[in-house]
Amino acid sequence: MSADITLIDGSTFAISGAGGDITDSSAVRGMFVQDVRVLSRWRLTIDGKTPERLSTIAGEPFEANFIAKAAPKAGAEPTLVLERYRTVGTGLREDLKVRNYSPQPAEFRLEMEADADFSGRFDLGNGHMGGDGPPITSANGDELRISRVVNGTAHEVQIVAEGANAVSGKLLFQVSIPAGGTWTASVHVTASTPGSGMEPGAPADRHADPKPHGTGLAAWRSAYPGYATSWAPLQRALSCSERDLGALRITVPGRPEIEAVAAGAPWFMTLFGRDSLLTSLMMLPFNQSLPLGTLRALAGFQGRKSDPVTEEQPGRILHEMRSAGSGFPLGDGRIYYGTVDATPLFVMLLGELERWGADKDEIDDLLPNADAALEWIERYGDLDGDGLVEYEVRLEPGRLAHLAWKDGSADAIHFADGTPAEGPLALAEVQGYVYAAYLARAELARTRGDSNTATRCAEKAKSLKERFNERFWLADRGYYAVALDGRKQPVDSLASNMGHCLWTGIIDTDNAQAVADHLLSSDMFTGFGVRTMAKSTRSYNPASYQHGGVWPHDNALIAAGLMRYGFVSHAQRIAEGLIDAADFFSGRLPELFCGFDRSEFATPVEFPAGCSPQAWAAAAPLLIVRTLLRLEPNMRDQTLTISPVLPDACPDLELTNMPLGRSHLTISARRGTPVAVNGLPSHIELITEPAAPTEPYAVASSAAR
Repeated sequence: MSADITLIDGSTFAISGAGGDITDSSAVRGMFVQDVRVLSRWRLTIDGKTPERLSTIAGEPFEANFIAKAAPKAGAEPTLVLERYRTVGTGLREDLKVRNYSPQPAEFRLEMEADADFSGRFDLGNGHMGGDGPPITSANGDELRISRVVNGTAHEVQIVAEGANAVSGKLLFQVSIPAGGTWTASVHVTASTPGSGMEPGAPADRHADPKPHGTGLAAWRSAYPGYATSWAPLQRALSCSERDLGALRITVPGRPEIEAVAAGAPWFMTLFGRDSLLTSLMMLPFNQSLPLGTLRALAGFQGRKSDPVTEEQPGRILHEMRSAGSGFPLGDGRIYYGTVDATPLFVMLLGELERWGADKDEIDDLLPNADAALEWIERYGDLDGDGLVEYEVRLEPGRLAHLAWKDGSADAIHFADGTPAEGPLALAEVQGYVYAAYLARAELARTRGDSNTATRCAEKAKSLKERFNERFWLADRGYYAVALDGRKQPVDSLASNMGHCLWTGIIDTDNAQAVADHLLSSDMFTGFGVRTMAKSTRSYNPASYQHGGVWPHDNALIAAGLMRYGFVSHAQRIAEGLIDAADFFSGRLPELFCGFDRSEFATPVEFPAGCSPQAWAAAAPLLIVRTLLRLEPNMRDQTLTISPVLPDACPDLELTNMPLGRSHLTISARRGTPVAVNGLPSHIELITEPAAPTEPYAVASSAAR
């Protein structure tokens, strides 16, 4: 069975079968605008029969060409070849072309069947198809309209095609083509849903181009750094990353001038605190404007009051945002703040952007938001005043049970014997993010002459690091607990979370070797990547979402952390395994894949129902590049460290037009030869020796040295 085809542009996406039709009422297929399904059926027939698929040719993320041949008449060869060139954006456009390869004229009836249920994305996911009565369909000339009231809000979709005859639920074309001739037509779909900007009943623009990002994508690519390597799988992965991250850009409700990165299609085409921030942190060598836009977008919705329904609190960064009509089950259905990691990640990203030379005024504008975030950490994040950030485990409708990145299941955090951990839980990686956030704020203060804030934040980071290593380190196991439970007992399962702690630098160097070896042991490393959970853990399941699968973003962060502490070969093994896995997925890393050993299955085993494209998976190869180059800018101190350690699979790697402040650099690395850097301003010192293991890799701070 051929895979579904996903076309995406901003908050609009369309998922169809490989032949182009949408013929079932599943939660997945359809055309969605702002999380509302505006096409639930879209089927083309010729003389009442579905054409036989020949090929599907994908181009940009928002376009595809579906090629088929018409079902032949009895005893004859097929002579009609159909092309359906589809684009999505503010709407959908389908350009039809039928070629007659017969020496005789051809006459036939072509029909486009259409329906719209206007169900919310999450209503569908829960098996509900809401609405105040059935859809109402009207036909007039060559225009078909389908409308429905959902939760008191009017929705409408308009479908027009010049030359067609609209009847209930269909557009009909009576076609005559001469021998060897061609027939063409265009069908335009325009939807009015909350947030789409179009009122019900407004006339559709018959000649509108539905690709609002068409020119924006061109601008994205023109500003995107060039990349070249003889390691073909990496080259393909980087190409997919460029395309997918460009497609996952969205504008913010009420602030169309701000562009941010969405989490992924089809489930998370929205501003998403943790995912958007981690994606931004990973993509910095290739683009800094989208991460800055993401910060500005999140700052605009930063918590201002306490609301037990949405879990909003002053200074808190949101978990995710949804549009009206989506059926989003969390919070009030629009914005949900239930997360503990997005808030420190916000401060981390702000600090990193300044290290990459972002505009000082832009950074200064966001400093009050960073301070509000740190105040949330101290006032609301630390539930019991012990200096750690915790969260309650809540098994209630309308809330997430867990509030960090392993939030996909109610039993995501458990002991090695399989017993679920009871809260409040203090997760290991969250303490690392908070540590890095304090260091980032200390540096921001230092460069502005604010010695009091710099000292206070550096001391808080130092105290947290000591507390973390004292309470999370399991000396008899040689690794860190994944969490402390509500009794402050270490949750002893061997998990990938501690790799994030390497990335943020909170792990003591004396313990780092044992951590590195555990992460690359056969218990954790599959050959393609590090599992979320060790095989020796009672709850391990290689085909589960978070009990043993392999997540590309998780692995990219782990590789960066290993490299930071000087474990070059460990980091290289993860980089090679992950890029090998990408090649089996045609260059596009999925959200996750199963955690089976490479010795058991020579190819990575696909995990069903994951997002694709998915933002932090798309950004993972970008962080791999930074890791292998050991690329560390510090525009505050006017230094740039580049000390490449390319693995055997990667003999060379070049970046061109890489943004750094107001400059654009070319970095050429080749195994066995010194790195070459062109375009570096004379006042920036180039350092070609790697930083010491204690030197922060992603969020350095001289204030804590």
